[in-house]
Amino acid sequence: MTEDWRPRHAALVEALTASGELPDAWRPAFAAVPRHHFIPADIWEQRATCVPVTTDAAWWDLVYRDVPIVTQVDDGQSDGPAIATSSNSMPTMVARMLTALEVADGQRVLEIGTGSGWNAALLAARLGSRNVTTVEVDPVLAEKAAKVIKDAGYSPDVVWGDGAWGWESGAPYDRIIATCSVRRIPYAWVRQTKPGGLILAPLAGDFWSGALVRLDVGGDGVASGRFVGGARFMPMRSERPRPDAPVDSGTGRRGGTGALPAETMAGLGFALYAGAKLPGVVMADGKPDGRYQMWLHDRNGSAATVTQEEVWSYGPRRLWEEATAVHEAYVNDGSPGPGDFGLTVSPGGQRLWLRSPDTPLD
Repeated sequence: MTEDWRPRHAALVEALTASGELPDAWRPAFAAVPRHHFIPADIWEQRATCVPVTTDAAWWDLVYRDVPIVTQVDDGQSDGPAIATSSNSMPTMVARMLTALEVADGQRVLEIGTGSGWNAALLAARLGSRNVTTVEVDPVLAEKAAKVIKDAGYSPDVVWGDGAWGWESGAPYDRIIATCSVRRIPYAWVRQTKPGGLILAPLAGDFWSGALVRLDVGGDGVASGRFVGGARFMPMRSERPRPDAPVDSGTGRRGGTGALPAETMAGLGFALYAGAKLPGVVMADGKPDGRYQMWLHDRNGSAATVTQEEVWSYGPRRLWEEATAVHEAYVNDGSPGPGDFGLTVSPGGQRLWLRSPDTPLD
């Protein structure tokens, strides 16, 4: 594919700068590492499903838009259902996370989830290749990323392994950044981070699709910090959810109006709160037919479909009633925002808290 990519690349860097997402410290790295070098020929646009990109013009248009790009489906297997299994993150999110990592010259970084290699190359451009290690669970992706990173002029340590275990042989690190979501922060990451270092990772729960948490690692082997916004990433492969139990539509029963308080129930603050109070319950929302709706299910056969006009419940649980009771408690607790929540990770596990590590939310 041939294209004068320079104007597109310059426009993307300028747009990120103008938005405030790309600070001066990271601008030279983004200017030096064009995104298209790390995007394979076969890509998909994520809509309701993964839609293959079939023309050169569409390829270039997608690459230099501020959107995520699916770079692998079905773990690279052919004739699958075309489910996204690897992607190149949207540039705004890449810039936001690298900024939140608060790196300084000479610091060493471990990246969990190499993917296409763009993020690792940006880190290498900023810190020097010798200070960057990136681990990828998919051997094919790891090999491809190592090649394109090298072709771009960088040589971080690209290794194949399960990022849940970090990368012990390169430890300790000043920073660990994950580009896949995890349900629990592996304690191996804490152990492999220097005291005073940072861990930045998207944490995913059942009720909520993803929140970015930044943890300070102490000398006592405990990491603690607050959530710093939403972040939707593909799950670590070892943490992909199991298939849901089927919902018996024959158990459907109508239960009044939804009276949807969407302004808070669809927010990340409530999602974090409800995730602790309703373990195992999944929430989604959208406008498939122009009307705002919410859907709840518990993976074990109970579900609820909610609009402003009506509520339908299925299975043994009354999930909408449970969710509205938790919402009432959330409002009574001051409707905390995502920055009011935090996480502490110790050898004994992880604990979600509200406003202070001394007030666990469970």
